[in-house]
Amino acid sequence: MADLFENPMGLDGFEFVEFTAPERGVLEPALTVLGFTHVARHRSKDVELWRQGDINFLLNYEKGSPAAHYAKEHGPSACGMAFRVKDATKAYKRAIEFGAEPVIVPAGPMELNLPAIRGIGGALLYLNDRYQDGSSIYDIDFEFLDGVDRHPKGCGFKVIDHLTHNVHRGRMDYWTKYYEDLFNFRQIRYFDIKGEYTGLTSRAMTAPDGKIRIPLNEEGRGGSGQIEEFLIAYNGEGIQHIAFSCDDLPACYDRLKAKGVQFMPAPPATYYEMLSERLPGHGEPVEELQSRGILLDGSTEENDPRLLLQIFSQNMVGPIFFEFIQRKRDEGFGEGNFSALFESIERDQVRRGVLQTGKQVAG
Repeated sequence: MADLFENPMGLDGFEFVEFTAPERGVLEPALTVLGFTHVARHRSKDVELWRQGDINFLLNYEKGSPAAHYAKEHGPSACGMAFRVKDATKAYKRAIEFGAEPVIVPAGPMELNLPAIRGIGGALLYLNDRYQDGSSIYDIDFEFLDGVDRHPKGCGFKVIDHLTHNVHRGRMDYWTKYYEDLFNFRQIRYFDIKGEYTGLTSRAMTAPDGKIRIPLNEEGRGGSGQIEEFLIAYNGEGIQHIAFSCDDLPACYDRLKAKGVQFMPAPPATYYEMLSERLPGHGEPVEELQSRGILLDGSTEENDPRLLLQIFSQNMVGPIFFEFIQRKRDEGFGEGNFSALFESIERDQVRRGVLQTGKQVAG
């Protein structure tokens, strides 16, 4: 394997996430309340481009396509994603040499042919080197709608910060090696989270470009927890959530709330009471965070605050949810909040009757 700091695939961030569904009417409302706008249609395929800032989502309804087959198996889902690379042909060749499974996605006349390989859960992973304004894949293969802003601000989110995969128990090593061998990712965090009833293990993988972050989650011992619930609902491994970054999370939260986004249950009041003890001198307005349920993590050592603000939606595309974050020089994943979030999801599982506690069974 190449040195950890080398970028043999020429990675340069996320290009898009591709969604699909057996029929229209499920994905569109979810993206609309998240602040996305339908800005373009594919010239020859039943594919739409939805955008917010520099975040690109493709909605693929093309019959007989890999996306259509994926929708039959998983329902409303994220069926693929694309990485930006310096040279797609070179990157694709290297991926195949290192054991990736090639996938042929037919292109129409005068259209770009994006090379693709098989990713987690059978989803496609595309490699794209056409992402400059004026000559991007969207400028060539799509027709922009009249009178629509090509880069709408939406709710204020700018880029995909990271996306997280849920994998079957015992498969984390396999998929870790997949990202390490093909793309030279490195593990920068490892979490072993235990709630009151269940647990999970997570490895945070980051690409050499520093722009592509992909945590991997695996159910903890005992099973029947939130990862297992996802795998059953999704009918396999796949993207659990996608995180968007912004410059002012409270303001973005207010816009999302006004559009009707439903958020994960807020942590208990004690979480906010303990913030000054956990992060002394953090300088954030606790009342504003608490009124919105926004979590705070990071470090304030040596009077040098490095903070991360984050909050999560409820499930919006099948069992897939979304994360909204603001980084203030902190490059973590909110690991200090993992337990609070995990326990919050557990409480929601108990409320919905998905997770049976000893007290419930006894009663």
